[in-house]
This record gives sequence, C-alpha cells and structure tokens, in this order.
Amino acid sequence: MESIDHVILIGAVVMSLGIVVGAFSARVGVPFLLVFLGVGMLAGVDGPGGIRFSNTWLSFLVGNLALAVILLDGGLRTQFTTFRVALRPSLSLATVGVLVTAGLVGWFAAWVLGIDWRLGLLLGAIVGSTDAAAVFSLLHSSGIRLKERVASVLEIESGINDPMAIFLTLTLMEWLTAPEGLTPGGLAMRLVVQFGVGGALGLGLGYCLAKVLERIRVAEGLQAILLCSGGAMVFAIVQTAGGSGFLAVYLTGMLIGNRDRAVTSDTMRAMDGMAWLAQSAMFLLLGLLVAPHRIWEVALPAVAVAAFLMLVARPLAVWIALLPFRFNAREKGFIAWMGLRGAVPIVLALFPLLKDVPESGLLFRIAFAVVLASLLFQGTTVSVAARLARVLRPGYPEPLARSRLRGTRAPTLEVMQFEVGPNSPVENVRADQLELPPNCRLMTVARDEALAAPEQTVLRAGDAVSVLAPATSLAMLSVLFQTPGRAPAWEQASHDFLLSGDAFLRDVAGLYGNRALTPAEYPLTLEDAMQQVFTSPPVEGDSVEIAGLRLTVTRMDGARIIQVGLLLPRLEGERPAHRWPRKRKDP
Repeated sequence: MESIDHVILIGAVVMSLGIVVGAFSARVGVPFLLVFLGVGMLAGVDGPGGIRFSNTWLSFLVGNLALAVILLDGGLRTQFTTFRVALRPSLSLATVGVLVTAGLVGWFAAWVLGIDWRLGLLLGAIVGSTDAAAVFSLLHSSGIRLKERVASVLEIESGINDPMAIFLTLTLMEWLTAPEGLTPGGLAMRLVVQFGVGGALGLGLGYCLAKVLERIRVAEGLQAILLCSGGAMVFAIVQTAGGSGFLAVYLTGMLIGNRDRAVTSDTMRAMDGMAWLAQSAMFLLLGLLVAPHRIWEVALPAVAVAAFLMLVARPLAVWIALLPFRFNAREKGFIAWMGLRGAVPIVLALFPLLKDVPESGLLFRIAFAVVLASLLFQGTTVSVAARLARVLRPGYPEPLARSRLRGTRAPTLEVMQFEVGPNSPVENVRADQLELPPNCRLMTVARDEALAAPEQTVLRAGDAVSVLAPATSLAMLSVLFQTPGRAPAWEQASHDFLLSGDAFLRDVAGLYGNRALTPAEYPLTLEDAMQQVFTSPPVEGDSVEIAGLRLTVTRMDGARIIQVGLLLPRLEGERPAHRWPRKRKDP
C-alpha cells in the first residue's frame, strides 16, 4: 500500500510541476508540451527524480490512446467551412508532402549516421508527419489569429497525415525484417485500406455516435466521458479492421462537432480539459521513457538531421505539395516552419523497438531529439514567424460569454455578451438604435448588476450587452463593442477605406477605375466580380486588381465577401494616407 501511495504522490507532483512551470514558461513563448516533456526527463533516470521507467508497451498504449483523444478534440473544433479552402492542399501535404519529407530526411540521415539506407528511410518515415497535438496546442494557445487558408491547412494536414506516415513506417519495417512478403499490389492495397477504411468507418461510426449523443441527455462531464470512450471505440475498431484509427477518430470528431445537438459548449470545455490531460500525461510518460545521456551521445548527428528537416526537407516538400495551389511565398514559408514534430514521431519510433528492428534504439533517440529541436525552435517562434510572414488576421477580443442556442434550425445561432469598451463605436448610442450586423438582435443591457430598458438606455463604457447572433458575426460584433485598436500590418497597407461587398463595381470603377468595364462586368457587385477573378476560394486578406482597382477581402461571412477594402491609385512611391508614420529623429 505504501508503494502505491508513493506512486500516486510522485505522479501528482510531476503533473502539478509541469502545469505550474508551463504557466510561467508560456509567458515567454515556450510551448506547454515542451515543458511537460522536460519535466518528464527531469523526473527520469538521469534527472533529480531518478525514476527508472522502461515500459515501452505501456508508453505505446498511452501514446495511442492520448493521440486518439487529441485528434477527436481537434476534429470537434474543425468546421466544415474550413474544407472550402483547405481540403485539397491539406491532402497534398498529407500524402505527397510526407512522402517527399521522408525520402529527403531518409537519404540525409543514412549519410550522416552511416547506417543502411533502408534504416535511414525508416527514420524519415517516423519523423515525416506533423503532429496534431503540437499543432492544435500551439495554434489555439499562441493568442494569434492566422489567415483562414493557412490555419485550416495546418490543422487539417496534421489531422489526416498520420495514415501515410504509419503506412511508410510499417512497410519499411517489413522490408527490413521480412522483405519476401512485399509486393507492389499488396503495398497499394495497404495504402488504400489505411485511407479508405479509416475514412469510411470514421464517418459511418461517427454518424452513429453523433446520433447517440443527440438522444442521450446527461451532465456535461458525463457527455465528455461518453464522447471520449466512443472515440476510443472508433479508434480500436478501425485499427482492428486494418484502417487508420487516427484518421477515423479525427473524422468522427469533425462530424460530431458540426451537428447542432450532438455536443454543447459546456461539453466542448470539458473536452478541452480531456485533451490537455491526454497531452500532458503522454508527454510526461514519453519524457520518463528516454534517458537524456543516451541522446547526448548522438547530439551532433541528431541536430544535423533536425536542422535538415526544418530548413531543407520540410520547405521543399511544402513547395512541391502546394505547387498547384494558390499560396504565395510567405504563406508557404510559414506552413513549412509550422511543420511541428511532437508525440506522433515518438510513438512511431516505438514501433521498431517493439518489433526488435536493428538499430531501433538509435532511431528512437534521433526521433526524440528531432522532436525536442522542433518544439524548442519552431514551437517558440510561432508568433514571430506569423508576423514576418504576414499571415495574421485582425485580432478581436472574445465576448464575456457565449452559448449556442439550441432547439432551432440555425445551428450557429448564439447568445453573446459583450462589454462596451471606452471610446468604442457604440458608446453614447441609444441601445435600440444600434446598427447591428445582419441577422443580429439586441437582447438585454445590464448596468450596475441590474437590467436596463434598451429603448431608453444610452450605452456607456462598462455596460454588458447581450446579442442573439450567428457565430459568423462574432468578429464584427467584437469590433463594434470594443475600443478600436491598431490594425495588423497587412491591413494597414491594403486599403484606404472600406466598402460593402454588395456595392456595385460600376459605381466604384466610375469614380476610381482606370478602364471601362466590359458588358459582363457592368452588372456585378464587388463580391461577384472578386469571386470570378479568384482562382481558389478567397479568405480575409486576399487581394485582387479589377479595372485598376486594388480590392482586398477584409471581412467574410462563410463563403461570402461582405466587406472590401479599396486602395486608391497613387503615384509611384506614394504611400497610403492611413499608414502609421514613422517617428522622426531629432538631428
């Protein structure tokens, strides 16, 4: 009994230490996941904790289960609308990108480490895919808002690229141990089964689980547990059938998250806690599993492999995979830099250890070092890289509270509560005269802990205003109720003033255009004209030139362009009038 108490105490201390240290380190940009990994290593055999842990099978089990929960939570938060702009490029990155990355890293690793080229390819396959846990965690906790196209590609790619990495890893392991069983037809069938069975069963079982969740009413905590256990069942069933359980559980979460009555906002908050528990437990356990002195023995070649992956292999793979799609050089550069490695490569590196593949210990240590380097260098520079690449969208503060309205046919209708900020556009405006976005309705105004009559109340700073609105109106409402802030760099230089997407192109071109419109262009609105010119679905921040007019998408509602920025023609070298002037230095 005493030893059990000691185990519980040690586990609680390690977990608490990871959370406390992570809270402080997050202020300087260090990812939580790196902190948990570091705390696990400090508690391990080479650290002050001195815990001897070498149970590879248990680590593999916990790693798979934790990844299933993390991917389920990521799928719950992925909206179908993101597939409008990101499905095809994400599929290309998840297949062609992983294949190119694995090949390049494999060739380089075989040369640097002096190992058989097949072992090098196996290492390339292990570290070839981005990690959903790392990507989801950093995108959601970094406090930045990326362009929709870039953020969607990163999230979907990390959620669906595991089947290719698993396929390559298992195939190369079989090639090393039993090559006589490999045939081209068998390999093609294995790849089809990984994606096909994983996709089909993920959607089918996800639909059944969504129906169960819609009909069973339990407390939010129990609903989150039911959701996790259901996701684990989907994962296990698909894995047993030979498909990719990771792909299946991600699709299951996505299907459930996009149904109106399957989960509530409280359940989503409970799932957030489940995902953090899974991530922290997994990274602590993986940190305990490794012996840092063994990694130090291969530090130089490991750093070389990590640098090659981050600076050469991943950028080349991204450039090749995104060649057919409409991404500029800055966006491709940021997507390449955000190729974070995390728990997935470490879990895949356990495959050779469990199968006693030659040099499996070396492969595990190199993979672990690559993950450390990725989290340390890429994970800590997400905000800086986003600013340099100019892939940020205008930020807006979250409302005080928001809750999805249930029992209606409008699945995105929510009740949102905002606090009126000082000098905001609505300050000193009578509540019943507010010009709200379309389909929005004022509900209540609270002041000094009491409700006020909207038709008689002039809003002032500190009032709490409740609005019934579509979720897509959140950004516009936040701007309306909050104190105006400085626009991001891409927005400062993109326009001189804003126009409605419903404005007619002929009216704007008649004032500012430099050529006559064609008969086909004459009846179009700005939105219609821009949609015709874009070669791929537009997102906020995209620009196009029509009739000499530089038009930028500044606000969207789903697939619709509802606000357009116009940059007036100017002489060469002339700057937009609204740019922020630089401070002059005294002579």
